[in-house]
Amino acid sequence: MAPLLLARPALAAGTQASSSGTKAGQAAGGHARPDGDVEYAALEQSHRRRLGVYAVDTGSGQEVAYRAGERFAFCSTFKAILAAAVLAQDAGKPGLLRQRVAYTKSDLVSYSPVTGEHAGAGMTIAELCAAAVQYSDNTAANLLLHRLGGPAALTAFARQAGNASFRMDRYETQLNTAIPGDERDTSTPADMAGLLRALVLGDALPAPARAQLKTWLVGNKTGAQRIRAAVPGGWAVGDKTGTGDYGSANDIGIIWPPSRPPIVMAIYTGSRDKRAKADEGLIAEAARIALARLA
Repeated sequence: MAPLLLARPALAAGTQASSSGTKAGQAAGGHARPDGDVEYAALEQSHRRRLGVYAVDTGSGQEVAYRAGERFAFCSTFKAILAAAVLAQDAGKPGLLRQRVAYTKSDLVSYSPVTGEHAGAGMTIAELCAAAVQYSDNTAANLLLHRLGGPAALTAFARQAGNASFRMDRYETQLNTAIPGDERDTSTPADMAGLLRALVLGDALPAPARAQLKTWLVGNKTGAQRIRAAVPGGWAVGDKTGTGDYGSANDIGIIWPPSRPPIVMAIYTGSRDKRAKADEGLIAEAARIALARLA
């Protein structure tokens, strides 16, 4: 396995202030109090969910934060970070993305809409990355994660890039249990937003790798009812969604308004009810509030 290479380990987004200047939360992993934000607190109550929000205008530095320092199960949002780690490997080992990975039907796990069509023939690493990011294909993610060195290797990559709270412990689909209080496979909204910013807008990856990651994110097919639903027409969006047990529904993304610097956003939600369903409308509402505050 080629070493993970980063242009520079840097986390671009801050995690300390909300748009009103209040603290975003305790250190990574702490269960911070909400920031005295009546609007987001009311949204939590009406949807009966815990909500974590972090958004930053990369031009002005203005931030919106609510439970931004608390841990949430990241579910499939990790796949954006996984694709970035593969791109970092490719930078040190040109041609890696063109390599074909063989697998069989026995390797398939639930929700594998792309890899399920190619069992036996296999797929290139680039195709697996696109499937994982754009269709949230679970088998694609597992195949890439195995080649990378497993959850510990992705944790090391994320932390080297500046996300100190990121911890990955399991493969798909076990990582989606999202049990309240379980710190396995979790991070914080602020740290995930900062990591995505560093990987796509910063210098944590070489320029060609950043461009490819952006292309995959902008081409995502799973986020139409989440952050994208809150964004005005004509604004470009690149995002990665995640969904799990206990009503976990997440989205991390970058928004490119016309004639303005990008906005980076991470929204995580969850319930204490294992049977709760994903609430995409909550994510869209939370994103609308954040965008209005950053206008």
